[in-house]
Amino acid sequence: QVQLVESGGGLVQAGGSLRLSCAASGSIFRLNAMGWYRQAPGKQRELVAIVTSGGSTNYAESVKGRFTISRDNTKNTVSLQMNSLKPEDTAVYFCYAEVVTNRLKPANDYWGQGTQVTVSS
Repeated sequence: QVQLVESGGGLVQAGGSLRLSCAASGSIFRLNAMGWYRQAPGKQRELVAIVTSGGSTNYAESVKGRFTISRDNTKNTVSLQMNSLKPEDTAVYFCYAEVVTNRLKPANDYWGQGTQVTVSS
């Protein structure tokens, strides 16, 4: 099995910064894409940022210039540096990873448990 464990969520004032981290462990043969999604109360879950195994990144338009995603392939971790936070960034943030556990089978999607980010006015 594969586990994704997030850390770094919390309460911060508008304009502040937080750094989220996610560590993948378990039966990992290869990590493909990794990323972060978020879901606010009453809203759909949305992609925040994603990074491929080759290092290409994509960001939601609302976070471009403020958030930076990165990964460490030697440690099976992905991080999200969040700067200039706004109240509308308040949500539960979920780590995502596309993982090959058996080299003879396709990759599967895995999700972390979620970590709360609250940005106050």
